[in-house]
Amino acid sequence: MNITRIAYYNMLGLVLLLSWWWPHLPLWTTLDDDVFWLFNRTLSIADHPLWTTLVAIFNNRGFDAVSFLILAAIFTWAVRRDPRPQRLQRWIAIGLTMLITAGLVSLLVNKLVTYGHPSPTLTHAGVHLLSQEVPFAAKDASGNSFPGDHGLMLMTFAAFMWHFAGRRVGLVSVAAVIVLSAPRIIGGGHWFSDVYMGALAIALLTLPWVLCTACAARLSERLQHGLARLMSRLDH
Repeated sequence: MNITRIAYYNMLGLVLLLSWWWPHLPLWTTLDDDVFWLFNRTLSIADHPLWTTLVAIFNNRGFDAVSFLILAAIFTWAVRRDPRPQRLQRWIAIGLTMLITAGLVSLLVNKLVTYGHPSPTLTHAGVHLLSQEVPFAAKDASGNSFPGDHGLMLMTFAAFMWHFAGRRVGLVSVAAVIVLSAPRIIGGGHWFSDVYMGALAIALLTLPWVLCTACAARLSERLQHGLARLMSRLDH
């Protein structure tokens, strides 16, 4: 257990929470409004048809499949870079460990986080709604956008890639977090703070207890041994 690293990440998470909660420091409120209006004023099919259509496409449910393929490509890259024997079994086990962790973190958030707020498109008046600008479905609003669950899952993926695959794959994964979470913010479905305060703070407070301890490594090793036994039985 690397208690120093856990404490460091947890402190960063707490600082993020305090910077948002502190009543006399309207940092996130100002930033949220500035980011929202910066993009929302450009989401007009009459004034910016190509840009508005692209943002709407990126906020369509079908784009979730593209996001999955991007993450799958990064995951495959990590597998191919691994020089160790039985790398496929190892990475299947790591993937399962990541999914279990993501599920537990999501469950924890649903049970413990009682605060919520609507997306900026439901908060401000006179906004451009993607769903009214284009003739196809586009997610542009949420009754409760806090925290950014999509961003939290992306951050979980990036943390696992950084831990198990190394810095190069980790940096590409972090870039994927930024790129793939941006459409929800640009389209107005999430506040900037939903992702880069809420989701990031939760990731910093929870994931180190999995990745900076033996939990993830031991679970993935046990899953790998289980997969090896299963494959051995199937071969016979």
